[in-house]
Amino acid sequence: MLFDHLTKQLGKPTQGPWGWMLKKFFERRNRLLEVNAVKLCDIQPESVVLELGFGPGLGLQEAAKRLMLPKGKLYGLDYSEYMYRVASRRVQPDIQTGKVTLFHGSVEHIPLEDNVVDRVFHCNCYYFWPDLQSGCREIYRVMKPGGLMVTTLSLEVLRKFVAAGFLKNTKWPPEPYMATLRDTGFVDVYMEQKQDQGKPFQAIFARANKP
Repeated sequence: MLFDHLTKQLGKPTQGPWGWMLKKFFERRNRLLEVNAVKLCDIQPESVVLELGFGPGLGLQEAAKRLMLPKGKLYGLDYSEYMYRVASRRVQPDIQTGKVTLFHGSVEHIPLEDNVVDRVFHCNCYYFWPDLQSGCREIYRVMKPGGLMVTTLSLEVLRKFVAAGFLKNTKWPPEPYMATLRDTGFVDVYMEQKQDQGKPFQAIFARANKP
């Protein structure tokens, strides 16, 4: 029961002791994945960017630094109301200028128009989506033709979590996720082994194949 509860909290942290501890955990353990996802996205000064499952907002901070021209825009979507509030405080200056807009909601219903996003990134996120196919379809819908999505994760850490009893009933292996991306219409879907500061991680790339 405890592992099931913690798995739910990992996917949707709530206000309280568990949410606060997970916030600290994400800030310590996810920073490397967030920073590298932003780097690998190749964000340009005028890009329109979307982060899914932004958590405490570390990736939002990194991405916002790269949007240096007026047309540059960063959107963020998170399922957790608590994380939405935490991240909103972290990037409040950029929210006030209009560079950043955050949404509280599900990947199955992204509140953006069709074909508006150049880059999408997310870290430790897709395994908590209720429906992989619906989520991937919605991401594909909002992306511009040729838009790039980058997903970062650590299979080593995930396997340790699974061995400890976490992430039951989640689709954490990357293969079903990558297959769903291809079925949705993404092309050039592949995974690369990466390393930063001596720590290995994986990056999954996909491009929106649209006319």
